[in-house]
Amino acid sequence: MTNSARVILAYSGGLDTSVAIPWIKEQFGLDVVTLTLELGQGRDLEEARQKALKSGAVGAHIADVRKEFVTEFVWPALRAGALYESKYPLATALSRPLIARHLADLAVSEGATAVAHGCTGKGNDQVRLELGIVALAPNLSVIAPARQWGMSREDELEYAKARGISPPVSVENPYSVDENLWGRSIEAGKLEDPLFEPPEEIYAWTKSVNETPNEPTYLEIELREGVPFAIDGKPMEGISMIEHLNELAGFNGIGRIDHLENRLVGIKSREIYEAPAAVVLNICHRALEELTLTKDQHRFKDLVSGHYADLVYNGLWFTKHREDLDQYVSSSQRFVTGMIRVKLHKGTCSVVGRSSPYSLYSYEQATYDKSDQFDHLASEGFIKIYGLPTGTQAKFQPPSS
Repeated sequence: MTNSARVILAYSGGLDTSVAIPWIKEQFGLDVVTLTLELGQGRDLEEARQKALKSGAVGAHIADVRKEFVTEFVWPALRAGALYESKYPLATALSRPLIARHLADLAVSEGATAVAHGCTGKGNDQVRLELGIVALAPNLSVIAPARQWGMSREDELEYAKARGISPPVSVENPYSVDENLWGRSIEAGKLEDPLFEPPEEIYAWTKSVNETPNEPTYLEIELREGVPFAIDGKPMEGISMIEHLNELAGFNGIGRIDHLENRLVGIKSREIYEAPAAVVLNICHRALEELTLTKDQHRFKDLVSGHYADLVYNGLWFTKHREDLDQYVSSSQRFVTGMIRVKLHKGTCSVVGRSSPYSLYSYEQATYDKSDQFDHLASEGFIKIYGLPTGTQAKFQPPSS
């Protein structure tokens, strides 16, 4: 069969993408070539590649894109302060445009006519990946097996078993997990019940607060123009820094997020996230902005942050609007340089110190001790500006004798 009859499948090695290989062959008569990207999943991708071939793929590619992910997606989102609904650091959402870009590139090099993914019809990722493909390679068709086949999770397991595929989930362990450097998401199974308390078994990066050290850990994190570059005076490149903070903050029980979020397809979904490094670095970044941005800058930046997060979450990375927002964000970060000292203790990350060569905080203006240089009489001007209109002031009435 020629390359023109090929489809490029975004392959994770999970249940949906594993059964998609034979399903696409059976339904469309297309040869499947898989693409698996190293985004910091913490597992052997060569094993995933071999599994794809055993499942019927005619070719299987893997690529380490962690540096690209951090530099082009994670750091811009951090500088933007992008937290979806003020909680979710967008780990999965940020990886999807990168996956779409590599899918499109491989499809061109392989001469494929279509790409495929394992996203369901009620998830966000189908939109993110397909919008990316439409933006980058509109001539490619998209096949979405999990959206089209109508199989339940139990049906998929039976389908996989009949074709000799061993998926990483079972009826007894039905959780769906997606992870990369910036975060880990867990959903499905009993977690779909919002009354159900997440069991400890689902967490892999964070300790229970009861198991964390009794003594706090202090860190000094340095940022330059909104991008972190050193911890405790030691310069670190992005991948190493994130991995280090995931381990250290997770050891202190930091980074668990239980979020009932509004999916872009219109339903509410219960999502559990682990994102130790993302939580710590977002706290540090915001604290440094509080020190170096003016009141108006900071408040307007909050509006931009929410809007930026929505764009990422909704799969609109490859838009001029996002590029325009990046220009504003970049300008706003010119003076977001300095050091933030944090205390990691029992599941919390607290800012306990801050400094910057561009600090807008003045001790002499803020203090009430003898070094106070604030002109208190100047405040009369504020009273005149913001006081009641002329003629409406309450007149002084002496107390009756």
